[in-house]
Amino acid sequence: MNELLDAVTLARWQFGLTTLYHFIFVPLTIGLSLLVAILQTVWVRTGKVKYLKLTRLFGKIFLINFAMGVVTGIVQEFQFGMNWSNYSRFVGDIFGAPLAMEGLIAFFFEATFIGLWIFGWDKLPKKIHLMTIWFVWIGTVLSAYFILAANAFMQNPVGYSLNEERGRAELENIGDVLLNPVAVTQFPHTIFAALMFAGTVMVAVAAWHLKRNQFVDEMRTALRFGAWTNILGFLGVGLTGHSLGLVMTETQPMKMAAAEALYESAAGKDASFSLFSLGTPDGAHEIFSVRVPYLLSFLSTGTFDGEVEGIRDLQADYTAMYCGGGDALLTCPSDGQFAPIIWVTYWAFRWMIGLGALAALVSAVGLWITRKNTQLPAWVWKVAIWTAPIPMLASLVGWVFTEMGRQPWIVFGVMTTEQGVSPGVPAWAVLISLIVFTIVYGALAVVEFKLITKAAKEGPPELEKTADGEPDQQSLATVY
Repeated sequence: MNELLDAVTLARWQFGLTTLYHFIFVPLTIGLSLLVAILQTVWVRTGKVKYLKLTRLFGKIFLINFAMGVVTGIVQEFQFGMNWSNYSRFVGDIFGAPLAMEGLIAFFFEATFIGLWIFGWDKLPKKIHLMTIWFVWIGTVLSAYFILAANAFMQNPVGYSLNEERGRAELENIGDVLLNPVAVTQFPHTIFAALMFAGTVMVAVAAWHLKRNQFVDEMRTALRFGAWTNILGFLGVGLTGHSLGLVMTETQPMKMAAAEALYESAAGKDASFSLFSLGTPDGAHEIFSVRVPYLLSFLSTGTFDGEVEGIRDLQADYTAMYCGGGDALLTCPSDGQFAPIIWVTYWAFRWMIGLGALAALVSAVGLWITRKNTQLPAWVWKVAIWTAPIPMLASLVGWVFTEMGRQPWIVFGVMTTEQGVSPGVPAWAVLISLIVFTIVYGALAVVEFKLITKAAKEGPPELEKTADGEPDQQSLATVY
């Protein structure tokens, strides 16, 4: 019990919960900004009012989500100083650059053009106004990249030197930090995952109205657009995920070994991937599994006969490298164990893949059964509605795998998690803030859900028209 209430564990729980909660908003913001930009582009090019209505409907959902994401994201910055001051002091010189770029370049760029998009419907020429939403999307992806570059340093520290006298990492090459192979491969993987979530949200909104036979023309378009987005997003996630897996194996081989619970090194046929496995309570011995031969070799090395290092071999290598009394700074965990919690990484990896595949399968079936009409049983629409959170859950467990698989390090090979906490913050103080954050974020979750569901249920706005049948620009300015 005391181990569950120590300052390190509580600080990890608090940062993990608040980060995962904040990340609920991130993929929807990234994905919807692009989908709204595409819808508005189609309206400008074709003049079909249904695309304008869909732009306004999903634009409103996007704005609600963006506002809530900003509120929850601010807390993340404070936590570095609250519970992780040693970590902040150690990597501040590195983290400061991409985080400053995110705030001063990407976020202000995004916020500026959001303002122009909201208030410029009746003040800007149609094509200029269209450009503002595309700039919003560019801002969101830039913001995502800078954040991922900061996170990538934790996974694969590059572009720095250790100042052992001052006990900190110091930036040497910002280009190496921004072009970290982990960031370069993780970025498209994250963007495609965001498109999956945005696509299923669009499908859910459309299904809710089609179930009630409302706005049939607009919602049929939204349904199929969202379903195709989800399927194409899944294909992109798969392709980029393989590239990310190759980089992960090269930079963090223990994480790949833990993802498969591979204790002994293996290659070729023996390096199989288990679709399902049961093992002993400690995870060290397998009881039953369903396996695909050669697949782990391919996922890890890009070849069907490549060797994948096992947990025991890596443990011995890491012990010699980081606990041998050399010059390495802050790298040996107190218990000498370099493997993460195996069952967490094993099942998070599979839930990530399984949930993503399930969402894509539902969209594919939905496209098939709605190709001619939308007169379907009520249960079909319920399935479509409840598919909405599945890609989000896949992304969340994916981040659980990414962060938990890096343990026991907070910066891989450089600083352990237990050495990153604030030394002067007692466990009871962390526990109080954890409880407060949980309550506040729970309330915000209720507010977010109600605001988005209210906007979704209202459906596309009614737009006044001019004498020539075009949407009245003054009426467009009053929709939000």
